[in-house]
Amino acid sequence: MSHISLHNLSYTYADGTQALKNISLEITPHQIFVLLGPSRGGKTTLMRLLNRLSDMVEGATMQGKVAVSGRDIFAPHTDIYDLRRRVSMVFAVPTPLPGSIYDNLAYGLRMAGIRNHDLLDERVENSLRQAALWDEVKDRLHHSAFALSGGQKQRLCLARSLALEPEVILLDNPTSGLDPLSTATVEESLAELKQKYTIIMVPHSVQQAARVADTAAFILDGELIEVADGAQLFVRPKNQRTEDYVTGRFG
Repeated sequence: MSHISLHNLSYTYADGTQALKNISLEITPHQIFVLLGPSRGGKTTLMRLLNRLSDMVEGATMQGKVAVSGRDIFAPHTDIYDLRRRVSMVFAVPTPLPGSIYDNLAYGLRMAGIRNHDLLDERVENSLRQAALWDEVKDRLHHSAFALSGGQKQRLCLARSLALEPEVILLDNPTSGLDPLSTATVEESLAELKQKYTIIMVPHSVQQAARVADTAAFILDGELIEVADGAQLFVRPKNQRTEDYVTGRFG
């Protein structure tokens, strides 16, 4: 299981905006690690560095080191496709692929070279069960994924990542457009999934962060202000800026 280490990590966009400032973090397996803070503070930038989606940003520069299971992911000759399979990202807006529910889940598996039909069926079912979606869609796997509700689409995208059996799941505001019931279903799924995966999440709200976080890191204007056990950070933060944020005095 992946241990993630960030050492003196800084990241600057082409226009000179410094999104991350000398951040060092250790993220251990089997937990929900929450990145908390105001919008445009660097949280999503940090997550996109963890599977090198940051490579798509022209003119940006990075200093420091990012290691997954002890391996520098920015080292020469890193297999980026393998990295993105092991460190998978689910975005705020669910984006099903054209085609059926089954095809959405089998596409990545087929791209990875899996052709055995029984194995495809098994991985599709397992991933849907892990995402708490199987019972809702098992009788319509070959119907269009676009017919699903918003909450179901989000869980489908989560299942699509799980089908490839990653080690780390990155969740960027995964419930931002969902109703309270769908949000609760996703959160319940995450509580189960952390038994097998490392989950790094940008939450929808401070309240959600307090509900799900095993560990929380407060990031403000690209600077790591405080990192602590979730129960401590939301009840007894050590930094005044953290307290101001979690109590709603700013942000």
